[in-house]
Amino acid sequence: MGKIYPKIQRIKTQQFFISTKTMYTRAQTINQPSKRNTFFMNATNYKQHLLNTLYEPYRSCNGCHFKMPSATQIVFGDGNPNAQLMFIGEAPGKDEDLQGKPFVGRSGQLLNRIFDAVGISRKEVYITNIVKFRPPNNRRPLPQEIEANKPLLFGQIKIIRPKAICTLGSAALEGLLEKQVKITQMHGKKLIWNNIPVIPAYHPAYILRNPKELPALINDITTAATLAHQP
Repeated sequence: MGKIYPKIQRIKTQQFFISTKTMYTRAQTINQPSKRNTFFMNATNYKQHLLNTLYEPYRSCNGCHFKMPSATQIVFGDGNPNAQLMFIGEAPGKDEDLQGKPFVGRSGQLLNRIFDAVGISRKEVYITNIVKFRPPNNRRPLPQEIEANKPLLFGQIKIIRPKAICTLGSAALEGLLEKQVKITQMHGKKLIWNNIPVIPAYHPAYILRNPKELPALINDITTAATLAHQP
C-alpha cells in the first residue's frame, strides 16, 4: 500500500490557478473516498472536482441572496468540465428548473439540432447560464440578479478555461461586458474577454419567435466552434 496523503483543506477556487503544473501537482494530494492509493487525475476529473467544490456552498441554497422566489433548484451547468467551447445563456426556464440542467426545453431542443447540424457534440461542450435560478415567469434577469450570480459564473470560467465562449442572448453578453448591448448589432462579432474570444449569438428562444434569424445563429455557433478548436 502506497503512502496515504492527508486531506487538503478547501481553498478558494482561484488559488488553484497558479499554473497548469501546480494544478496537476495538487491533484495528486487529494484523498479518494476509497482510501486507496492516490492517483494522478486527468484534467477532466480534476476540473470536475473543482466545480463540485465551487458548487458545494450553493447546493442547499434556500437562503441564498440571489435565489428566485419561484425557483425550485439551482441550475449550475452541464457538459464537459474540460471543454474547449463554453456556452452561456441567460437563465433557466421551467423545464430547466424541474430537471436541474440548462437548455433542456424547447430552446435546448433547437440548440441540440443546431449542434447536430454543425458537428458539435453536446457532451464535449459546457453549457450554463449567467443566472442560475429561474426568474419569475421566465422574465429577463435583472441587472442586480446578474451581478449577484457573477462570482459563480466567473468561478466556472476560471476552472473550465474554455478556448472560446459563445454567449446566447443579450443578458449573458451584458453580464460579461458590464454594459448594455444590442444583440442585433453585436451578434457574430469576435470580442475578447479576459483573453478569451467571445462570439455573441442570438438566444435560441429568440429564434423560435424569429425563425428567419436561424442562419445567423448557426453561423455564429460555427464561428465560436472554429475559434475553440484553433491550435
